[in-house]
Amino acid sequence: MTGRRWTLRGAHTEYTVTVPAHGRWLELVAWGPHGVSDGPSPVAYDGPVPFLTAGDAAPIEYATDADRPFLGADLVVETPDGGRRVGLRHTGSRLDADQRELAVDFADPVTGLRATVHYRVPDGTDVVQRWVELVNDGGGPLRVVRAGSGGFCVPTPHGALLSHQWGQWAQEFQLAHVELGHGAFRIGSSQGVPGHLHVPWLAVRDTAEPDGSVWGMALAWTGSWEITAERDTGGLTRVRVGRQLVDGPLELAPGERLTVPVVTGAYSADGLDGLARVWHAHQRRLAADRLTPRPVLYNSWEATYFAVEAESQLALARIAAELGVETFVVDDGWFVGRTDDTAGLGDWTPDPAKFPAGFDAFIADVRALGLNFGLWVEPECVNPTSNLYAQHPEWVYSVHGRPLTPVRNQYLLDLGRPEVAEFVHSTVDGLLRRYDIDYLKWDFNRPRTEPGRPGGEGPLDLDGAHVANLHRIYDRLRRDHPGVLIEACAGGGARTDLAMAARSDVFWPSDNTGPLDRLAIQYGFLHANAPHLLSSWVTDAPGLFDTRPRTLAFRFVLAMAGVLGIGADIRAWTPAERAEAAGWIARYKEIRDVVTTGEVHLIGGPDQARCAVQYTAPDHRRVVVLAWHTGRLDGAGLLPSRPVRLPLRGLDPSARYAHGDHSYSGAHLGAVGLPVRWSPTHDADLIVLTRD
Repeated sequence: MTGRRWTLRGAHTEYTVTVPAHGRWLELVAWGPHGVSDGPSPVAYDGPVPFLTAGDAAPIEYATDADRPFLGADLVVETPDGGRRVGLRHTGSRLDADQRELAVDFADPVTGLRATVHYRVPDGTDVVQRWVELVNDGGGPLRVVRAGSGGFCVPTPHGALLSHQWGQWAQEFQLAHVELGHGAFRIGSSQGVPGHLHVPWLAVRDTAEPDGSVWGMALAWTGSWEITAERDTGGLTRVRVGRQLVDGPLELAPGERLTVPVVTGAYSADGLDGLARVWHAHQRRLAADRLTPRPVLYNSWEATYFAVEAESQLALARIAAELGVETFVVDDGWFVGRTDDTAGLGDWTPDPAKFPAGFDAFIADVRALGLNFGLWVEPECVNPTSNLYAQHPEWVYSVHGRPLTPVRNQYLLDLGRPEVAEFVHSTVDGLLRRYDIDYLKWDFNRPRTEPGRPGGEGPLDLDGAHVANLHRIYDRLRRDHPGVLIEACAGGGARTDLAMAARSDVFWPSDNTGPLDRLAIQYGFLHANAPHLLSSWVTDAPGLFDTRPRTLAFRFVLAMAGVLGIGADIRAWTPAERAEAAGWIARYKEIRDVVTTGEVHLIGGPDQARCAVQYTAPDHRRVVVLAWHTGRLDGAGLLPSRPVRLPLRGLDPSARYAHGDHSYSGAHLGAVGLPVRWSPTHDADLIVLTRD
């Protein structure tokens, strides 16, 4: 049963693991392009071990603390008397005929714990999905102190270059890089959601080859999480990814099973830009038959805020329809008691004072304009002044004897309670069944505080129960309302992970819609997420961090980088602005199929003189380039004789590409670049190249 070796093959990559002769763990042999497993292992430790044991430096795939891994354990389990050091032994394996799914079984003869390490390479991708199932087959309870999803070992002989995304509310997805010569690096969230501060995503490169091989990791978990990277003196960087057990150890009674969240690893030979395309391909596969061009939408929030009422909404809808918008979304403020953020959450009944002819009639009026209808909800939260809270104060998270902490004047419902989960599901399901709704914006505007449950007995995995029921609700809504598009929002981008990417149609990445701020947000977002998940609005907002003005064209071209929306008060737009907007919307409809499914190349960056995103259609017949001027627009250096050149990628060097009256060879566009001219009135461009 020992000494086994398996290779899983992706579209361009392979992942090879082995169980050494001693049978105590799985080791990585190689991870990279096809053929990387031939010859010596890039991650094997061949140095002297006078002070270390083999387990200290081995590239272990899933390490218990008994294995003495030099770079940390993925699994730590306690017995009732506080004893640790669970050790596993290989007992069996299963590999499917296509060599894309592998399950390797282990067991601990002392405690009776069984562990199955799973691998899956989805067809046509270059990612490997990993997760572990734990079963307590012993006679006594066990406490899982650490429940990682997996460890990834990456060769970094010259030093590790780590790329991650940090942020805060209104400044999410800020791409940053850290050189790690030795020691550890950690990011995570303890907020019950992935959070604004960090994204459950990491990329690792060798410092000597920043544009070459890169390995990425991302977690499919919508709760608290952690990622730790540590580099040893032998040049190996081990990345541990998994849940952060913020509610304490997990109790595993005899016979019980625990499945940890899926962690996904990705590889590209083409640096961060290539790694982004690997993630895009994976997320498009997760979307499956729902991967279709999204409708152009209008959202009323920034135009009316809480002052929602039928006539003002219809006035906006009429203009939106004239512009070419396809879906009209009524945001916060449509339900009883909701005149500001202090009341109404929990009482999900349309306000008859705001819709005197009835909500049905209002929706019918919107649809009569040729528009689909969308609605905002925040069903996991409740205001203290609501009828729901008066009836069920025990439904919110609270700790006995401790005061509650309102965030945005609201409390958080304990979704792990079955009765709360049923209320949330029936509320949303009821709205979708009662009203003619095509689009749902599901918001979540506060983290978890006071992690307790009144009347709850024993240790409770509140974080895990909340996430599990959230996913179940989404899955039920997906099943019962397949035609409804769901936008996942959490005060902006605090709930973007692979589990939500598989369940929602689009993400709202930030509440900040200012143009230059948003450019940086979207630049980071697209490194980890596909364009079909990027909801972006054209608004009048100046930005919170970079308030330099930009044209309406800049704002439209920026919003076209994903799913185009409008959130401005279009009643105040001039006839010329409305005409310009209608033109941009028409152009977007011509290219959105390429944006949705095309191969993406990120050119330059928001802090560089050139910044663009290139989308190449799957049939390679069209190339769409969205470009922005990110510097000052009120001084010298903008003469028409000084065009910026954008080097395009992935084109056929022998083919020719036409744009207007010009024709370029693919070789020229790759080496010299596509010229773009800027001026104070021309700070963005949408360019479509057609292959001859």
